[in-house]
Amino acid sequence: MGNVVLSAGCLASPSQGINKLKTLQSAKLLQALLLLAIMALLAGGAARRESATVDEVAHTGAGVSYLQKLDMRMNEEHPPLAKVLAAIPLVIRRARADYSDISWTFSGERMFNEYLGEWVFGHSFLFRWNDPVATLWWARVTMLAVTLLLGFVLYAFGSQLGGSPWGGLLCLVAFVTMPTFLAFGPLVITDIVVTLFWILAVWQLPSMWHSPSRRQVLYFGLAVAGAFLSKFSSGLMFFVVPAVALSMRLWALLEQPTDKVELRRWRRRAWRNIAKGTLWAALFVYLVYLILSWNESTESFSVIPHFSTSPFLRRLLMPIWIYLRGLIGFALGATSRPTYILGHAYSHGVWFYFPTLVLLKSSLAFLLLLVLAIAVATMIKTRPASQFSAIPLGMELHWRCVWVSLVVFTAACLANRLDISIRHFSIPLALMILLLAPLPRMLEFLRRENWGAARVASWATIGLAVVAMVTAIRAYPNYFSFINTLAMGRPGYLLVNDSNLDWNQALPQVEAFVNRRGLSRVLLDEYGFSDPHPYVGQAQVWYCQQPSSADGGQWAVVSANLIADGSNCRWLLKYSHEQLAGGSMYAFMLPAVIPTAGEPGGPPLPSDYRYFGGLGVGGVDMRTVFINFIRDGRQLQPTMDRFQAAMSAQSKKKQ
Repeated sequence: MGNVVLSAGCLASPSQGINKLKTLQSAKLLQALLLLAIMALLAGGAARRESATVDEVAHTGAGVSYLQKLDMRMNEEHPPLAKVLAAIPLVIRRARADYSDISWTFSGERMFNEYLGEWVFGHSFLFRWNDPVATLWWARVTMLAVTLLLGFVLYAFGSQLGGSPWGGLLCLVAFVTMPTFLAFGPLVITDIVVTLFWILAVWQLPSMWHSPSRRQVLYFGLAVAGAFLSKFSSGLMFFVVPAVALSMRLWALLEQPTDKVELRRWRRRAWRNIAKGTLWAALFVYLVYLILSWNESTESFSVIPHFSTSPFLRRLLMPIWIYLRGLIGFALGATSRPTYILGHAYSHGVWFYFPTLVLLKSSLAFLLLLVLAIAVATMIKTRPASQFSAIPLGMELHWRCVWVSLVVFTAACLANRLDISIRHFSIPLALMILLLAPLPRMLEFLRRENWGAARVASWATIGLAVVAMVTAIRAYPNYFSFINTLAMGRPGYLLVNDSNLDWNQALPQVEAFVNRRGLSRVLLDEYGFSDPHPYVGQAQVWYCQQPSSADGGQWAVVSANLIADGSNCRWLLKYSHEQLAGGSMYAFMLPAVIPTAGEPGGPPLPSDYRYFGGLGVGGVDMRTVFINFIRDGRQLQPTMDRFQAAMSAQSKKKQ
């Protein structure tokens, strides 16, 4: 449609054509800003109603400590950028953190101590030392801004990739209505930030094959550094570059030189530029780690003995050591973990985990837009003597980098044995959104060619965009638990797990339920290990697999994740219950007399217990361990000792 307006304007006069183009671009920009404003209301409004999710407890306090103390001892298993961005408004507002607390001093002693201490420190920061509601909201404001920036980037790049602002608007509609980004966008986590910088880096990559200026190489380095500073999985970028290079050997682009000597120079120039950009990225990452760890003790760097200049040498090498240590911690945690999908529990990740989540947790409108785009592209490809290119001239390498990076990242996700959440698939989702950009351009071509179904396909595109928006509004504010109609009416707990359903964000809705019922006490089995009382003052921590006889006749609220996966609590479904937060949690009215374990209608036997995250060390649910030392920081060292003893015993049994 944009091409038609431009052509008509150019026939009148060049200046009128340019003015009409500018008017069109301004109108589309206003529409893009309106869509982003709608997303801010939906995502921000939902986040405003939610409690602190599991990872936010550790991330928020850690980010503040980086800026206030220039010490990175907390949460080293994730790079600092997302946490620092969230912490900026908190530091400006003078958020309080007690660095004399045992959780801080304990975490600085040994590498694995901080994996426990970060939860105590983060919990105290949010719920004891500061107002939890205001503190969490200000941290989320920055993350919401990052999410909106990602949306604008997809609009801008989609406009270029689609040859008109219509392509950018279609991408933006898909983004602002996607439940994954609406749910996770405002949270203090790493996934959306790394998605932003991944998209920026992939978009800068094609310029490395041309003759970029020093500024362009610098921009590429900054984008790569942003990705590396956001999430360790961004290291997959090292596989994207050779994959793009290989693809051009297999399927040459028109812009590639045909002369062998010139082609060799062209390739060498690209590798030199990529190497320079990577060096810039390494320098930026090093400087950020150097600054944020300036006051951190170097005693953990014991590979360098004490001598006159060792403090200076340790300080210079400390950023590299911290990054590698965090990377090792990430690698150890990402090796494998039990997972659950479509009602089946697996001892490790399965290849169909993320494809299934995309089918279930995306709106049907988005899925149909993908199908429509593929169908239209196939139709054009099969038309005889068609010289039309869906990708505008000069954007072919950008298109190549987008789809190759999608293939690389998706392949890594399918091969990975750690399957937890749709949020870990944020990068492929954003790349799939970009691949929708050429659809309006292709439809315009088919209309010019008088293809009979072109008008129907155009109206279908508009209709699906409207349906996507309606779906997002109707799902508000329960984006975590969103599952489309492909579920065929089956409850979420029989299909998905973890933050795909509940991430402990629904505690305010539990409080609303308690107040509505006028309850003075409620049994609460949450999907997490933080103290629920700041949100639900009437809560009594409860474990649905181990009820007591005194619990009979009371209301119990249980995370949906614990019904069939994180615990074995399907026995509760026999009793009167209702959904909370769109199915993230369930409230059960317990019978006056609870049957004994193993009997019909009663809890499971210990041999049938299931555990949070699939982690049951020595037959003990790790949540009970975490809650113990979160309530009393003095239990950190005894807990560490018991944990190491249990792990040692398990290791000996395997031997």
